[in-house]
Amino acid sequence: MHYNLFRMWHSPDVMYLLLFLSALGMALIAAFYLRRRSLPLVQYLAWGVLLVFVPFLGPFLVILLRPGRPA
Repeated sequence: MHYNLFRMWHSPDVMYLLLFLSALGMALIAAFYLRRRSLPLVQYLAWGVLLVFVPFLGPFLVILLRPGRPA
């Protein structure tokens, strides 16, 4: 019984779900960070595209590069 629960928890479907949720969480953190910065609309869109299309690197770049000035 215990082996079946362990095997079910590590199924590929669960791993894909966890991967998706972690990427979504990082994108949300970066989006909330961008919301506090003072940027023109075009730069908001450019940073937003980066954070959506580069799911794991984009949010880190948005926070580390600190675009614009604090609002």
